[in-house]
Amino acid sequence: MERPLGTVVLFGSGEISSHAQPVYARIMARLEPPVQVGILETPAGFQLNSANVAEEIAVYLHHHLQNFHPQTHIIPARKRGTPYSPDNAEILDPLYTSNMLFFGPGSPTYAVAQLKGSLAWEIVQARHRLGAALVAASAATIAMSAYALPVYEIYKVGEDVHWKPGLGFCAAYGLSLTLVPHWNNNDGGDKHDTSRCFMGKPRFAELLALLPSETVVVGIDELTALIIEPEEGRCRVMGMGGVTVLAVTTRRETRFESGSTFAMSELGPCHSPNAREGISDSVWTRSLAAEEARQRAPEPPDEVVRLAQERATARAQRDWAASDSLRERIEALGWQVRDKSEGWELVPASDN
Repeated sequence: MERPLGTVVLFGSGEISSHAQPVYARIMARLEPPVQVGILETPAGFQLNSANVAEEIAVYLHHHLQNFHPQTHIIPARKRGTPYSPDNAEILDPLYTSNMLFFGPGSPTYAVAQLKGSLAWEIVQARHRLGAALVAASAATIAMSAYALPVYEIYKVGEDVHWKPGLGFCAAYGLSLTLVPHWNNNDGGDKHDTSRCFMGKPRFAELLALLPSETVVVGIDELTALIIEPEEGRCRVMGMGGVTVLAVTTRRETRFESGSTFAMSELGPCHSPNAREGISDSVWTRSLAAEEARQRAPEPPDEVVRLAQERATARAQRDWAASDSLRERIEALGWQVRDKSEGWELVPASDN
């Protein structure tokens, strides 16, 4: 049976701001519960605090999206050639059961170098084609591009303007998109143009001249998200700003403000991807089996979820007597709570 493609969310910035909450709520409302979020550390994997960067996302989702009872799983796929490699199948297991996949801040070029051709990226694409929502923010938004902007290399190191090959996520849709977050950045104030993701308009004009003619640039303002809904063939803009679609060949700019929707065809001639393209038999088979099993899993009643949340609070307060009592009440309702390093999960008692 053909399955619907997942929604794609591209943040220009502000993925843990108040403006992001309605975006996540819209996405989670479209997912079949339970909402399982896989958070990839990869873009920040070179940082010593990459786990903390991912944890901030998890905390935000737990705190601001409580109504959806999201269960988060942090995947420490930090660097190839290490135990925390994006090719290490063992640490990637949560990706198979997640129906929302997130990766965000860090370095765009590092993210591409670590993910391109990796097992992690193959699983992400398979899960998206089986209905999982894919959320990218900041560095990850750039990494999704056909051509990735090396922000740090140009803005901080002083290298000449150039592009790097990106992950090319939208190529499966027949699109060649270069995604530029922080489009309206104004950190430089009146003295220094930091728009166009810190490049400034004059330098970005040089960068445009280096792109192939078939490429379309998508500029996403700060505190703004572009939501692509492939099944509807539609895009939606949410947040504080807007989205600019710029055709490299003609230099024609089309602006879409927050609250507007537009056809995916505004991004270029597009088509639905071949579900199996670029996905190995082993990854596809396992992704399909995990999705079928996930959909068969019963959703815990609201009362059980409430008791589990109260138990988590009791444990955080080291009130072990209350924690044990709440566990017994959960078990009496036919469920068991499993403690995990990232939190907890509920499973029917018969599953243990």
